[in-house]
Order: sequence, then C-alpha cells, then structure tokens
Amino acid sequence: MADVKLERKEPLSREEAAQWLSVLSKAFARGGDVKLPLGADTVELRLPDRVHAEFEVEVSGDEVEVEVEFTWSTAHREEDGAPSLSGVASTRG
Repeated sequence: MADVKLERKEPLSREEAAQWLSVLSKAFARGGDVKLPLGADTVELRLPDRVHAEFEVEVSGDEVEVEVEFTWSTAHREEDGAPSLSGVASTRG
C-alpha cells in the first residue's frame, strides 16, 4: 500500500489536457522542487534528474486509453553519504 496516494478523475477538454501536460512537462524540464495542479489541490514533488518511464496505449472497441507513468526513488545519497528522503506534500490551492 502506498504511503501517499492522490488521484483525481475528471473530464477535460483537449485544450485543458494539453495545458495540464504542459505544466507537467515544464516541471520535469525544470526539475528540483515543483508544484503541480491536481484539481483544487497542489501537489509538491521533488523531481530527480532521472526517472523510470512507462508508456502504454490500449485500444479496446471504441475506447482509447493512454497511460504515462513516471517512477523514481525518494531515497538518495548526499555528498556526505547519509541517506536523504524527499517526500510528497499536498496543499489546498
């Protein structure tokens, strides 16, 4: 079971979906600490330099599903060798 799980499902226009993907893309390009909109909430994440990516396209009858998933570890080593954790925070915004 996940320590934290935030999920939101809602209908979007094509333009709204593109805007959300653009925000996500810019966050990945910037890296570091970023804030991503999730409906009325904001999710704060620390994005690393490298992530594992999974892309899936599934067509079933008249429905198309596109999934994009990025995963990474929050445990990493600092220069002194001590482990460090960076977490996920959710704020109302």
